[in-house]
Amino acid sequence: MKSNWKLLAIMALLSSVVTLAAYNLLGFNNRDVIFNESSGTPTITGRLAALTGNGPMSTPNEFSTAAELVTPTVVHIRTTMTRTVRQQQVPDIFKEFFGEGFGGGQSQPRRQRGQASGSGVIISKDGYIVTNNHVVQDADEVEVIMTDKRSFKAKVIGTDPLTDLAVIKVEANNLPTVVLGDSDALKLGEWVLAVGYPLDLESTVTAGIVSAKGRRIGILDQNIDRNDPQPDAPVEAFIQTDAAINPGNSGGALVNLRGELIGINSAIASATGYYSGYGFAVPVSLVKKVSADLLKYGNVQRGYIGIRPIELNSTVAKEKNVKVGRGIYIEEVVDKGAAKAAGLQKGDVIIKMEGQSLDSDAQMREIIGRRRPGDAVTVTVNRNGTERDFKVELRNRNGNNEIIKKADVAAASSSLNSLGASFQELSAQEAKQLGVSGGVRISKLTDGKLSETDIEEGFIIVKANGKNVKTTKDLQAVMSTVKEGEGLMLIGMYPNSSRMYYYAVPV
Repeated sequence: MKSNWKLLAIMALLSSVVTLAAYNLLGFNNRDVIFNESSGTPTITGRLAALTGNGPMSTPNEFSTAAELVTPTVVHIRTTMTRTVRQQQVPDIFKEFFGEGFGGGQSQPRRQRGQASGSGVIISKDGYIVTNNHVVQDADEVEVIMTDKRSFKAKVIGTDPLTDLAVIKVEANNLPTVVLGDSDALKLGEWVLAVGYPLDLESTVTAGIVSAKGRRIGILDQNIDRNDPQPDAPVEAFIQTDAAINPGNSGGALVNLRGELIGINSAIASATGYYSGYGFAVPVSLVKKVSADLLKYGNVQRGYIGIRPIELNSTVAKEKNVKVGRGIYIEEVVDKGAAKAAGLQKGDVIIKMEGQSLDSDAQMREIIGRRRPGDAVTVTVNRNGTERDFKVELRNRNGNNEIIKKADVAAASSSLNSLGASFQELSAQEAKQLGVSGGVRISKLTDGKLSETDIEEGFIIVKANGKNVKTTKDLQAVMSTVKEGEGLMLIGMYPNSSRMYYYAVPV
């Protein structure tokens, strides 16, 4: 059934053209912002990291009440971008009929301007708006149009392709703001409304029910940074709804009947790219955390539990010889990771996290995705038939709980990217067979510094500038110390050979 679904469904990001603009931090760190919380208080002044709330008590039972509350807070976003396009050469068969001049001759690259349309949701009175990353991706200009027809130029404050979220800013005050709800409290079958600007139309409201939660559809896998030696996995735990959404609804609001935001509409599953039954929204629990991080730090602060998980089903349970039918099997515990420090072991089965029963890997990633390095999560595991609770303090990708600034991420990534290669860490079994404690394999060579040497794909790096290299993090650390004009000495071997090779790489 799953393979048939993938064959039949085209996962279409809802913006008519995919666009993005660069970061503009605007010196936002430590500033106050006024926003609407779902705690009964209309607006409060607080730190950005405190974007939380439990929802007002009023429960109107008419769709019109919720629609009237939410519609003024949802905006129309129009973007303009410039792309390089190449005109396709005309096949010979057409030239035979229409002559050599048909089609304009040889293919020539040219710059072409295009436009896209999407939606966004106002989260603060002073002009901060949440939308989808793919709505503003590659945009040269971003225009925001309010329901009262006022138009503003917007700046992109921050984007996160791995959750498909972005925050933009318009220069305005006293704007209507959405009330942030609680997506954890959503129940299957609960009525919801989708509000946005589909197909470049005026503000549109549609209704449906919540048909699934924690849904992973694989649509964000295309946003993985393939040049990153340790790429982060996308966080997909979508709310699935049958409220009609179409291209242009991207970034718009999914709300409950109290008018509270419970998701940002992001994608549809359809054979045509238009509505045919299923829509997917990023849960507001994740929206709160990601938007707060983008505003305060400029990038998302991701916590890592430090395991290689396998989602359990009856087949996997039999293969791994465990009696638990559902949960997350720990295939491997990462050295110096959060899980190992807390006492988790290979073979443990995580059955609960923060008191919630775990049914899927997507659900676990969403729970962790709401937290930062240094935050602790309660993990319940089944170990050999006995349940045990562990307190796991999440770490960042460097193995500690410090904040990783956007500039640090860019510098680390660019240092390894300059080598022009993709890297893969050796498994423990591979390292044992080669008689080394660890290493990093060059899985693919592209244009870069390594192409200036005789090094070949498959080479396993075990030392760099005299320092042991067991992981890509080790290689990255060495690269960060190399100054301009200095070289990089790599020592390693090729598979099925114990001979050591030395390569001097100009950096």
